[in-house]
Amino acid sequence: MKGLLLASALITAAASAQQLATSTPQPAGSPLGTNTGDYNVTNSWELGYRFHTVNGNSGKYRSDVNYGNGIRLLGGSLGVHSRDGKGSLFDEILLNVGGLGNDPYQFSTFRVQKNAIYRYDLLWRSSEYFNPALTITGGNHLLSTNRQMQDHDLTILPQSRLRFRFGYSGNSQTGAGLSTGQWFDSRGDEYAFLSNVRRVQREYRIGADLELRRLKLSVTRGWETFKDDTAYGTPVSAAGANVTDANTLSLVRRDEPVHGQTPYWRAHLHSELLQSFTINAKFTHSDGQRDFLFDEFVRGTDRLGSDRNRQILLAGRGRRPVTTGYLTLTWHPNSQWTFTNQTGFHNTRMDGSGRYSELNNGTAGLTLISFQNLGIRNISNFSEGSWQPVKWIGFFGNYQFSERRIRSIELTDLALPANTRPDEQVNRQKAGTGGIRLQPFKPLRMSFSAEVGRNDKPFYPVSDKDYHALNARLQYRTAKYNLSTDYRSFNNSNTTSLFVYSTAGRSWSANGGWMPRAGVQLDAGYSYIHLDTLTGLAYFASFERIDKDRSYYLSNLHTVHAGVQLQIRKRVDLYAGYVRTQDRADGRKAADQSSMPQALVTPSTLSAFAAAQVFPVAYQSPLARISVVLRRNLRWNAGWQYYDYGEKLLRLQDYSAHTGYVSLSYSF
Repeated sequence: MKGLLLASALITAAASAQQLATSTPQPAGSPLGTNTGDYNVTNSWELGYRFHTVNGNSGKYRSDVNYGNGIRLLGGSLGVHSRDGKGSLFDEILLNVGGLGNDPYQFSTFRVQKNAIYRYDLLWRSSEYFNPALTITGGNHLLSTNRQMQDHDLTILPQSRLRFRFGYSGNSQTGAGLSTGQWFDSRGDEYAFLSNVRRVQREYRIGADLELRRLKLSVTRGWETFKDDTAYGTPVSAAGANVTDANTLSLVRRDEPVHGQTPYWRAHLHSELLQSFTINAKFTHSDGQRDFLFDEFVRGTDRLGSDRNRQILLAGRGRRPVTTGYLTLTWHPNSQWTFTNQTGFHNTRMDGSGRYSELNNGTAGLTLISFQNLGIRNISNFSEGSWQPVKWIGFFGNYQFSERRIRSIELTDLALPANTRPDEQVNRQKAGTGGIRLQPFKPLRMSFSAEVGRNDKPFYPVSDKDYHALNARLQYRTAKYNLSTDYRSFNNSNTTSLFVYSTAGRSWSANGGWMPRAGVQLDAGYSYIHLDTLTGLAYFASFERIDKDRSYYLSNLHTVHAGVQLQIRKRVDLYAGYVRTQDRADGRKAADQSSMPQALVTPSTLSAFAAAQVFPVAYQSPLARISVVLRRNLRWNAGWQYYDYGEKLLRLQDYSAHTGYVSLSYSF
């Protein structure tokens, strides 16, 4: 798991190093503004036209990029500032927008404040989400929704020692979906049906902050509500996926609303009563409650051609109280030593009343299944010490211990009195880390660390059990140069009663920047991530159980990025960049077992599993952007970016696309 998180983090960091050709970062002119009465007003707006062309899988392009054609307000900002800091109703107004005019990703931020009296902040975002899921269901799963998010925060007396906070957040998702289902028996046909997605989440909160000498206290009371009223129905085709069998679906109606609320408390205490001793304490408690209902009625014919209809009803109420607390103590006896200890507690409990009932109208059969109770409690302690005997060298080490108890109660008999069977499992994890930091001379910094961990009874087969990790970092920074390199490795081995699971991952990255003179900047980087997992498999194939198979997944991910930015006579700004990410896997050329190491192939391995052992894929994206000063406060801009995505074993999702824009930026 840590290896996967490491891989994701490095991929994101490498990809984000390249700028996107979405808007022009340079302002059109000097933000001197215009004096209007007691205020100074500044404006900067970029209006342009966006274009795109796509070859290949347009659905995959929409799920990755999704930029279209049309006029857009690519970016804009407005600032109104009181000239003497004593405005009548407000002292500052700030507005920033981007992508307005039907871009798939739009945002707006707004702030208005009056010094020492109030501050109001607004953040609004809109995201168009499209997921064709072609590789899973051949086009029978689809989601095309719009997500609207907004945050409102009002602070009373923002500069005082006692502040009051009020807030509201909204998150809604609406749109259309396509899904599949199977009915009447385990060998029945599959059918695609439409859905109308409607999900809304709201949060209301009030709080206060208090600063008293060296003591800071923050308390927040909040209420969250959630509604999922997605409606399902309307079969796409009555014949189903297999048009040659006798299965048909003439009617499907499914309602599965979920309504819930989660009131919560949050508190944070920070104390520096002694200069060498710091206390940090955090506490949260929430009490989530959900009412759920699943009501389904279907009608059609089974695989033998007989008329069938079925009703399913699932209803109940669930409750999930969650309590979390942390206490961190930090002691600095002198400039050389630092000691930190953190104790944490986390408790989650899920219980409630729920019942599943299935009624077969043809046989009058009734099936009932009850709900179960689950509780998870975790206690952890983390102790760390660091020693820096001289300025250029320092040592650090830590030890952490955690104990997690998982307890569940399963209802095994519906007859009264009910028969319950409690189950409990406790696992303890211990880990230690040691390292050294070096700074032999001012521009150069180095650090090395190693971690070893043990878990006596991991809950999942893929959980950390016996693992060790190594980390190294080197950084060289001057006024003109910035060079850094990182190395990380992680190895985990987990033996369970079913099979053995092990994973090994390592990564290396190097990044550099060079500014030879004013107006010229270059940056480049490379990262390599290796990850392989070996685990057992248990599954059913041809009505037989196979439990001695194995899965070996291998990934060799390479990412390179480069960029150059030039400024010519303070009138022309140029930027060009390139990023490429490629997973070479093990060089396999076909989705079969012939190119796999024979030691990793068992006689029972299915060809479908052999095809899933690697995922060779390549993605590259060059871009260019130019901005020309036409007048002191007017710029002409243009940008272009190319996307090329290709999978080696399965070409269904390959695509290439050109996107770009032309715009004018104006400031006053």
